Amino acid sequence: MTVRDVATWNALLAGLAQGTEPKLALALFHRLAESFQELPPREEPNELTIVAALSACAQLGSLQDGLYVHEFAKRIGLDRNVRVCNTLIDMYSKCGSLARALDVFHFIKQEDRTLVSYNAAIQAHSMHGHGGDALRLFDEMPKCIEPDEVTYLAVLCGCNHAGLVDDGLRVFKSMRVPPSVKHYGTIVDLLGRSGRLTEAYDTVISMPFPADIVLWQTLLGAAKMHGVVEFAELATSKLAELGSLVDGDYVLLSNVYASKARWTDVGRIRDTMRSNDVRKIPGFSYTEIDGVMHKFINGDKEHLRWQEIYRALEDIVSKISELGYEPETSNVLHDIGEEEKQYALCYHSEKLAIAFGLIATPPGETLRVIKNLRICGDCHVVAKLISKAYGRVIIIRDRARFHQFEDGECSCKDYW
Repeated sequence: MTVRDVATWNALLAGLAQGTEPKLALALFHRLAESFQELPPREEPNELTIVAALSACAQLGSLQDGLYVHEFAKRIGLDRNVRVCNTLIDMYSKCGSLARALDVFHFIKQEDRTLVSYNAAIQAHSMHGHGGDALRLFDEMPKCIEPDEVTYLAVLCGCNHAGLVDDGLRVFKSMRVPPSVKHYGTIVDLLGRSGRLTEAYDTVISMPFPADIVLWQTLLGAAKMHGVVEFAELATSKLAELGSLVDGDYVLLSNVYASKARWTDVGRIRDTMRSNDVRKIPGFSYTEIDGVMHKFINGDKEHLRWQEIYRALEDIVSKISELGYEPETSNVLHDIGEEEKQYALCYHSEKLAIAFGLIATPPGETLRVIKNLRICGDCHVVAKLISKAYGRVIIIRDRARFHQFEDGECSCKDYW
């Protein structure tokens, strides 16, 4: 195109950011930010430009890029725009910086805050395990702002992540909008996590609409967490009826059997996976160092500094062993020897990412890791001990929520 106006840039930015190309969206934004003076008069980047770029940062969990976009918004006088502020709250939260997210929320004048502002702030508290704060903010919403289904879902997620079962049930029963399958799903998860599996199952079958795949997967996950074979088998049979062939369904049932040492049943599940050509999604983790994203998979030896990372891991294990660390081999659900289980645990992707962060950043710097799956129990223990032994804050964003490790404790209070 010989002439590009702001609408041209915004259309491409938003398309890339909302699709599967957030990295490309940010590369385009950097080009625009460096040359926006060349745009025609009155065609400066606007709130749509900033919102699209911030959504790309949120997808990637890239705090450095998010800070850059925020600074650019200040430069062109858009940092007080409420829509931009709402997106900043969401971006900072998803990039692991709850404090910055809440700073932006409090920066918005009370009379200018919208329903979206409150929803974003409540969701930020919820994602980081601060269920009590999410509830308080929900209760403090001005009467002129009516909660919508997003508000209720955000506060219910906060109760779920913090184990506030009674509060969650109270909010659910007081909803002033018809609950959707997502609200029911959160309640099923809330009850299931707390071990109230019968109530969770009763909730599923008493809904005013048929349970979908996600609801049965939620019940299956709760059954796996508490090792209840009967509910795991029931949920799996329902998933089979619905035609679900997702790898996680098989893996969860297999893990329930493995936790009971029912290796014949484990073998049967694996045979079924092979015959149906279902492959387990590998675990991987990202960490951002000096604006560059580094990806690790379990047992990774592809990174240029893998040998240093492995040596660092040996030092880490030695150091945290002095604090009482013993590998939680119950998390390795395979019929193999104890030594092999310890080896399998040692090189999980999040451990590799943390070890790299320790050797690649100055002492005291916060480490941020993004993981595609739920963090395992052993990695959770290790992250807590590393935070104490090395005096670091470690923030891990897994598939469901954030964990902030500091001085040997986690923000989730070991409930996740």
